[in-house]
Amino acid sequence: MTSDFENILQKIGKGNPFGEKVTLVAATKTRTAEEINQAIAAGIQDIGENRVQEFCEKFGLVHGARRHFIGRLQCNKVKYLIGKTFLIQSVDRDELAAQISKLSLKAGVVSDILIQINIGNEETKGGYPLSEGMAALERLSLAEGLRVKGFMAMLPHTDDESILIPLCEKMRKLFERARVDFPNIEYLSMGMSGDWELCIEHGANMVRLGAALFGERALQKKM
Repeated sequence: MTSDFENILQKIGKGNPFGEKVTLVAATKTRTAEEINQAIAAGIQDIGENRVQEFCEKFGLVHGARRHFIGRLQCNKVKYLIGKTFLIQSVDRDELAAQISKLSLKAGVVSDILIQINIGNEETKGGYPLSEGMAALERLSLAEGLRVKGFMAMLPHTDDESILIPLCEKMRKLFERARVDFPNIEYLSMGMSGDWELCIEHGANMVRLGAALFGERALQKKM
């Protein structure tokens, strides 16, 4: 764990300016089961994987935390996650939601999901356009086997707060609007190691931190 670990836990423990608890999800891509279990022992309660193969390989080796899937998800790999996640955060298209719905019904479970919004309109990232966020929520909320719990977003890679703050505020506005008619809406997952403090300050109540907790990843062969 990084030297800032305790400081991060303390800051996140204060919640956001809207009076909400902030959930810390440790992003555990390329981290060993031993590293993850040490983080859990130190106070981490939620962990998130980006790759299905890693999720499966570590599933039986890591204990005591809620599991999230936070990476781009292919429809043919949904079957490996059903019944094993607290949240599938990266539901970025109707086709994926339909597959999660179908397999959840088959397994007799309800899968909690977040709708991914491409808040920066970036070609390299998945997600619904902000303008389609409410319509996507209305559609996906009708799907059996699914329960939409909120939204997830990734901000552009920039330090320019004049760009980032308005995007955070737009996501918070969508979140607030959604909660009016959809009582299951609970999470606004926004904020990673480079921008988490700004995201909390402007309305996020869930952040996904990797390097800030564990340090920078060593270059490893892609799994």
